Amino acid sequence: MTTLAEGEPTVPETIPDRAELVERAAKLVPLLRSRGPWIDDNRRLPDDVVRALEESGLLRMAVPVQYGGYESDVRTFVDVLAEIATGNGSAAFCLSVYSALTWMAGLWPDQALDEVFTRPDVRVTGTTAATGTARTTEGGYLLSGRWTFNSGILHAQWKICVAMPTGGDGGGDGDDPAAALPVFALVPVGDLQIVDDWYTSGLEGSGSVTTVAQEVFVPSHRVITGADFYQNRIRSTVNASKPAYAVPILVTTNAIQIGQLVGAGRAALAAFLERLPGRPLTYTDHASQRDAAVTHLQVGEAALLIEDAEHRARRFAESITDKVARAEAWTTAERVSARVQIGWVARQVREAVRILADASGGSSVHRHVPISRIHRDTTAAALHAMITPSTNIELYGRSLCGLKPNSVYL
Repeated sequence: MTTLAEGEPTVPETIPDRAELVERAAKLVPLLRSRGPWIDDNRRLPDDVVRALEESGLLRMAVPVQYGGYESDVRTFVDVLAEIATGNGSAAFCLSVYSALTWMAGLWPDQALDEVFTRPDVRVTGTTAATGTARTTEGGYLLSGRWTFNSGILHAQWKICVAMPTGGDGGGDGDDPAAALPVFALVPVGDLQIVDDWYTSGLEGSGSVTTVAQEVFVPSHRVITGADFYQNRIRSTVNASKPAYAVPILVTTNAIQIGQLVGAGRAALAAFLERLPGRPLTYTDHASQRDAAVTHLQVGEAALLIEDAEHRARRFAESITDKVARAEAWTTAERVSARVQIGWVARQVREAVRILADASGGSSVHRHVPISRIHRDTTAAALHAMITPSTNIELYGRSLCGLKPNSVYL
């Protein structure tokens, strides 16, 4: 590591490549699998898992290089998060959120980034639903509101909160300039109240609790407008010169998050095959489930769905890298396509896991059986508002029919 100046972050002398980062992720898998029951029972990640993520350097993948990060390409995120998901779905979900929101934070002015990236393993989380209000005051805003589904916040230092400005100054300058857009604020987690309300049937360990703000002051340099966000205006002078930051932020974050779905499919198939030897089909004359033709059909179909999902996820990531290399502008159709990629992968993986869960027999309902957890987690992940297959497929279908998108989240 090379020191920039006293008190400033350090720039890595070498940045690990994809193969090394995937290998680091693979080394965490045994720990993640062993901690699965604890993670579900306690509805959060344990401290030893968080420490392992820090020590692995995987939290640095989305951090700008000027703050000691790696600025990994999106294909690396896909492969790393897929590997983590083979160990534990909640851990992968948290890492995908940290990665996506940390990358998103690169939009903010450099003054804000200097505050956020005081450590290269910083964890940024948040949601993009505008369920708060931001009242203008001298030097910034007073933020109030309630935000649900804050995955990973129990171990995060910063949160992106989205709120409607009470003065109507959200930077609206689209088809309807008078329509207010929300503002996006970077807030220290310590300034927020945590409501312990995450009792769920899936992704139990993500700790996606509710947060509350009551008149929290946020200085102006830690706030960007809705127009900044939706139109991908980079307020960081340093990051604005980097081609990867020219990619629409929601295209990048969808690519980052898609890997966890691929890994869940892999984990489900491996878990099913591991339990297969010696298992009979109860109340039939099949002494071994492995010998039954129905099992062959189930395994074959699930495997093909998972293979297709992985191929689509990697092709999506590589298409982003190709456009970055060519410095091409992004069309609305391409932004819509980025939404449907993650939705279709979620649909394929969810169906593959369902097939394997159905084939796993009555004993699989026990919480300690891995397929049970994977089934719960993939069902929950596919319900995420940015991932939900039906919403994304409908958006894609509108585009094919020549209609304007019915969402600004592109």
